[in-house]
Amino acid sequence: MGAHQPRPGQGPDRRAAASPPGGLLDLLSVAAIVLDTRGRIVFWSPQADEVFGYTADEALGHDAAMLVREEHKDLVVKLFAEVMSTGASWAGAFPIRHKDGSTRLVEFRNMRLLDDLGDVYALGIAADQRTLQRVETDLALSQRLVSQAPIGIALLDTDLRYLLVNPALERINGVPAADHIGKHPHDILAFLDIDTIESAMRQVLMTGTPLIDQYTVGRTKADPEHDHAWSVSYYRLDGPSGRVIGVANSVVDVSERHRATTEADRARRRLAMVADVSARVGSTLEVEHTAQELVDVAVPDLADLAAVDVLDDVLAFRRTAPSHEPGPELFRALAVAAAYPTHATTASLAAGDLAAYGADRLITRCVHTGQPIVVTRADGDDLRHIARDADAAAAFARAGVHSYLAVPLIARNEVLGAFDLLRARNPLPFDEDDVLLAAEIAARAAVAIDNARWHQSVRNTAETLQRSLLPGHPPPLAGLDVASLYQPAQATHEIGGDWYDVIPLEGDKTALVVGDVMGNGIDAAATMGRLRTATCTLADLDLAPDQVLQHLDKITRGLEHYIATCIYAVYDPLHHRCHIANAGHLPPVLAPAGHHPRLLDLPTGAPLGVGGVPFDTTAFDLRPGDRLVLYTDGLVETRHHPIDERLDTLLRTLDEPRRPLQETCRWLLRSLRCPDDHDDVAILLAQAAPTP
Repeated sequence: MGAHQPRPGQGPDRRAAASPPGGLLDLLSVAAIVLDTRGRIVFWSPQADEVFGYTADEALGHDAAMLVREEHKDLVVKLFAEVMSTGASWAGAFPIRHKDGSTRLVEFRNMRLLDDLGDVYALGIAADQRTLQRVETDLALSQRLVSQAPIGIALLDTDLRYLLVNPALERINGVPAADHIGKHPHDILAFLDIDTIESAMRQVLMTGTPLIDQYTVGRTKADPEHDHAWSVSYYRLDGPSGRVIGVANSVVDVSERHRATTEADRARRRLAMVADVSARVGSTLEVEHTAQELVDVAVPDLADLAAVDVLDDVLAFRRTAPSHEPGPELFRALAVAAAYPTHATTASLAAGDLAAYGADRLITRCVHTGQPIVVTRADGDDLRHIARDADAAAAFARAGVHSYLAVPLIARNEVLGAFDLLRARNPLPFDEDDVLLAAEIAARAAVAIDNARWHQSVRNTAETLQRSLLPGHPPPLAGLDVASLYQPAQATHEIGGDWYDVIPLEGDKTALVVGDVMGNGIDAAATMGRLRTATCTLADLDLAPDQVLQHLDKITRGLEHYIATCIYAVYDPLHHRCHIANAGHLPPVLAPAGHHPRLLDLPTGAPLGVGGVPFDTTAFDLRPGDRLVLYTDGLVETRHHPIDERLDTLLRTLDEPRRPLQETCRWLLRSLRCPDDHDDVAILLAQAAPTP
């Protein structure tokens, strides 16, 4: 029998209907026999066959004394006479003689009958006492099990109306048992996912397959302020004949287990987030990128909106001591991330924006005190102390922001700024566990941000120094056009020691120099400056290229542990002749006008600073229209390709239709520089021009 949803107000079906076999009366096998006034059996029910062992043909017309033993006949006659004369009923257990000769106890209910003619009969209702006692015991046991069980138990009919509710479920639901009877679950359990519950019951009624340990979390009238968790099982009850009686459900309160599981799950998620921060935050040495990594980790697991705002003075290294003044602070937004499109994003500062927050603002209090600031339930007044202005506060309100957490970013005992978190769609307010988690990941991220801040400062200093040491735009040169380009490494890498120079010489000659000090940072930049100065001095002496490199090698050996590679060339426009020497540098490219470019075959030489290795000067023609390309290894070297393959790529790139010199420099950089650009690049292009 399938379950169906009754119409509102529909009660139990009271129409007459046949009952299938297997009911309680069938289970008891209640027999009926009728005696006339002389004690003869005149009626005999089919069930009497089972109780007494005689068939109707064997019993009808015979004296009922055949059913008792001789020693009990006098008592039977006496009881029969009392019933027939007084009309009083008699009930009790009496030993009878079964057809098989055994003695059995039978429970009797005897009463007098009167027909329409005035004739009197005796009716006996009989059932085997052992069967009756077993049924009574089962009923009593079932009733005690249900009423005294510590778990909630309910029985519902096929229309999902409550038929029985035990005291434990009465306490769980917070509704008296009597108020359940005849009602549906949706009338009682308004705070739970009732559609899922009733759907599960219908499924069990239809299929007969139990649903065990279904997890339900919610609230009932017993405790409407707090969530509880229950393990619920549903199973169908069938009668002996297979008739569907209804669906039973058992309810076990597992709130403590649920809370423990939830807490363990939160702890796992906290550890996972901390591990995620350790793995993902600080993958580069760029301040903005590091901050973005932090906010990306925080949403959506910890917050719906996350932002990193740092003190502008701290970022620029203008603050020498912590500020404890109650005045405003100037913040620079480094990163913001949202779990979904929201008005709250537009209300937050965009990356790079500056905003001054007064002393009454929560973010200012956070950096002044160095302590987390948490607003569990944020109202309109709180939002005005969170947002940068009234419009932003209104946008936060429209977005549904209801909880706020600001955690200071502290590294090396210095407050860098604040890690801001907002919740809107997430209905849970920030709690102490969230504060601890945010503080933990903020502490780890702050160190990464501070490392990036210091690296960026040192890098900027080195880049400034290096650019100041590189030549400016050269003066007009006789018979030679030049173009140059310098590109520092990405912010994640330190500045190297790449340099180039164009030096006018006597006799309209021009010296062309490209070099690379091995190493990076300020020391490499300073060494590069010293070598460039020495090169300019030596160039004025009108020495051959190999002699210039010989002197530079001696100078480099005096610069502690540094070595450098270098190409030194001198172009004579009167003879269209170029003399060149190499100190361990990559070969230059000669691109004759109208011909394919090729690498110059030069003696490689040893890097400057090695010592004891002579250098050689090589001469070649550089006629009008011919180009000479000098470059550092950052243009062609990668971690994944052989250098020969990259040099071939350089030649193919230069073999394309010619561009102007400066455009060619930029084209080479765009075409060849590796995406991770871990090294500086210096390019110097020279093209011979007709001699005036």
